[in-house]
Amino acid sequence: MGFYDDRVLPHLIERTCGMAALTPLRARACAPLSGRMVEIGFGSGLNVGVYPVALSEVAAVEPSAVGWSMAAERVAASPVPIERAGLDGQRLPFDDDSFDSALTTFTLCTIPDVRAALGELRRVLRPDGRLAFLEHGRAPDSRVRRWQRRLEPVQKRVAGGCHLTRDVRAALTAAGFALGTVDEFYQPGVPKPFGALSLGTARPA
Repeated sequence: MGFYDDRVLPHLIERTCGMAALTPLRARACAPLSGRMVEIGFGSGLNVGVYPVALSEVAAVEPSAVGWSMAAERVAASPVPIERAGLDGQRLPFDDDSFDSALTTFTLCTIPDVRAALGELRRVLRPDGRLAFLEHGRAPDSRVRRWQRRLEPVQKRVAGGCHLTRDVRAALTAAGFALGTVDEFYQPGVPKPFGALSLGTARPA
């Protein structure tokens, strides 16, 4: 990684994705999780404070050493044991059917090969396992989508490859997940091209 992506970007993500208004949404996303969980795009551990007590352990997949270092206090304070267990969500170092739950928040927008990452989550989830997600992506309104297409080249350059137009529902279905309840809405106070959110669950089909 370059200096910007490696040293500056994790702090920018902490500020933008760590805003207090997102905490209740993170809590909603995490509420269905239980048992042994894998979280890809763990970052600085912004979900740790809303992990449910039903979790028994967490395998954190995070490529950034800076992000993981920033998570140290949250990890140490967590009542749920957390271990950094991988660097690349597109190639998970786990056996098939080894997790009860999986979590991804504000990660599918940036990960280079979304289908590979979701395929890996499907592989490591047990047949009755559950993926919970909170992601931003393709807006439901055509007018907003036009702005997303215009802004995306700049967004990708300044936000570490973050896409504005990825279709979360379509990506999950293409990777072999059956969607549960999915809420799609605009985050209040955020310009719509950047604030089109999807929150829900999916299971291996």
